[in-house]
Amino acid sequence: MFALLGIFFGLMASVPLGPINFFVASQALKRDFLHGVLAGATASFFDAVFCFVALAGFFRIKLRLPAYSMSVLKLVAAVVIFLLARKLIIDSKTFEIPQDRNSVPSAAPKPILGVMLLYLTNPTLYMYWIFVAGVVTGHNLLGHNLVRYGTWTAVAFAVVVGLTSFGWYMGLVRFISSRHQRIKQETFRRILFALGLALIGFAVYTLATVFI
Repeated sequence: MFALLGIFFGLMASVPLGPINFFVASQALKRDFLHGVLAGATASFFDAVFCFVALAGFFRIKLRLPAYSMSVLKLVAAVVIFLLARKLIIDSKTFEIPQDRNSVPSAAPKPILGVMLLYLTNPTLYMYWIFVAGVVTGHNLLGHNLVRYGTWTAVAFAVVVGLTSFGWYMGLVRFISSRHQRIKQETFRRILFALGLALIGFAVYTLATVFI
């Protein structure tokens, strides 16, 4: 039961289409398998950390933030997503498939930084992990383990969530990378352009929620 719950909530966090999924896919498309893995591993790490923090009760602490703080966070998120979308659309016009292995970019921290910005500026993810913590503790889904072992139970549950999330991203990156050789350059450009447009859609939606 414990593991199944972790797998379920890990998949719920990572599988739905969103900016992070699109960004991870774009890293595997634009660069290589390793860059996609770096992006996916970063997202999984934050899934595990936020899950643990929520279960540990950190979000119950009243930080006394001003009422407009959530709107500011959403504005920042919209700008970050828009800038990433702009980069993808620009790349869709200039991207070229490397003709030899020496032309493939070396591993860089950009995928990690990109996911960090997307994750930390996304209020929806905060709300999701608060929801998970509320459901798990409110309905006593972890049984007496959470009460008896406290922190260690939260750590173990968060680890299962993170590993499940990482499994999803690994599958996504492997699927894309295995088809690298079969996709023509023009198709690559169209996919990058479509991913850019999708991110613009998320940016517009995030901005709209500020006024709704």
